[in-house]
Amino acid sequence: MKEGKRVLIVDDKEDIHWILSKVLKQGGYTSLSAVNGREALEQMEKSRPHAVILDIKMPEMNGLDLLKEVKKKGLNIPIIILTAYGEIGGAVEAMKLGAYDYLTKPFENQEVLLRVQKAVGEHKLREEINTLRSQLEERATLFELMGTSKPIKKVIEQIKCVAGTNFAVIICGETGVGKELVARAIHNISPRKDKAFVTVDCGSIPEHLLESELFGHEKGAFTGAYVTKQGQFELANEGTIFLDEINNIPLSMQNKLLRTLQEKCVRHVGGKQDNKVDIRVIAASNEKLEDLLTQHRLRRDLYHRLNEFTIEIPPLRERKDDLLLLSQHFLKTTNRELSKGVKGFTEQAVECLLSYSWPGNVRELKNVVRRAVLLSDHLVEPKHLLIPQDHPDLIQPFNSGKELTANGLSLKTIGKRAVEAAERTAILGALKQTGGNKSKAAKLLGIDYSTLHYKIKQYGISRFNGTGEVSLGRESP
Repeated sequence: MKEGKRVLIVDDKEDIHWILSKVLKQGGYTSLSAVNGREALEQMEKSRPHAVILDIKMPEMNGLDLLKEVKKKGLNIPIIILTAYGEIGGAVEAMKLGAYDYLTKPFENQEVLLRVQKAVGEHKLREEINTLRSQLEERATLFELMGTSKPIKKVIEQIKCVAGTNFAVIICGETGVGKELVARAIHNISPRKDKAFVTVDCGSIPEHLLESELFGHEKGAFTGAYVTKQGQFELANEGTIFLDEINNIPLSMQNKLLRTLQEKCVRHVGGKQDNKVDIRVIAASNEKLEDLLTQHRLRRDLYHRLNEFTIEIPPLRERKDDLLLLSQHFLKTTNRELSKGVKGFTEQAVECLLSYSWPGNVRELKNVVRRAVLLSDHLVEPKHLLIPQDHPDLIQPFNSGKELTANGLSLKTIGKRAVEAAERTAILGALKQTGGNKSKAAKLLGIDYSTLHYKIKQYGISRFNGTGEVSLGRESP
């Protein structure tokens, strides 16, 4: 069915707009119009057309520049380039930048409808693929909530209890326990499951941009606001919005947030009109909200509006029964990712896993197991688990007043050197696995690119020669 399918025409010539609008109407499509690149971006973000017909030659921002902006913003909309006969070079360049197809002027009406029909079909296919990918990812991540321990069973029961309601939910827990997973689980079994789930990391957005990100802004509201932009609350309309690290929202903005929750409407920065929204709000904090109230960092009325239902996620150290189940899960998924056949963990490795306190919780466990699978060929041993050897929960302190030694070296020094050797081995393995690509190696190791760069210099790994070998500048300590 073509009913409701929107096609955006981007051209600075009125006659082209008139002709294409007439053709599209005959084909059962609704046409939208823009006369320059900035208007086009505004329409694409606001109206979400199913396809775009874009003239490659326009003033201010030409078609190629617009394609680059579309790609930068992640707007996954098929674009048909309109170019003059004999200027195919520009169309080829546009295809390289991500254009779906092209039309040459003069064009036949049936040719326009055929290209648009294919583009709209492509849009539907892309959406279905994205939906399927999201569902598969959600099923995989939801396993990380599973467990047999009483604390996690309580969390799962709470999820089932509150999911069918429209209650606002506060999720509390340490960093890495899986607060977003719980929020997604609530959404996925709620009546809103077929609508949007929008995550806003309030801790990663600069304070001066957070208001615009949440509530949207009008064109010209501030320097750089070239187009009207919807905020995350509008994008989450009829679905769920997850406000992570809500403890980072400044007091100056909390009144506007409270108004949005109470009146179910948002007002753009620089705007005068309220836009109605129907949303379910889930918020998370790694700090106790009661402490925020005491410190006057959270409005009491906002606290009561958000705190209709609370879920406390226990840290991994209190869920030892779940730790090995999760470890096996991460081992299997990493085996598939790396095409390896690591069978499991030795008894000594299991003891290491159980004796560590996991301050980074499930996220840290996942990274440790992934690195261990990378380093191991058959079974994961303690040497493959790059857990800090001087962690107080792993090695009990001695009160003899003397430093234990072996072969003239302190055990602390021996432990440090063992960790460094294991780290270097992991880095070499990751570089070999990724063909020397440092960005991919950092992702595989679960560390930042800057950390990997520092470690490479620290361990004298001078270069990757492209043949599967890494050149070393010095021996490991």
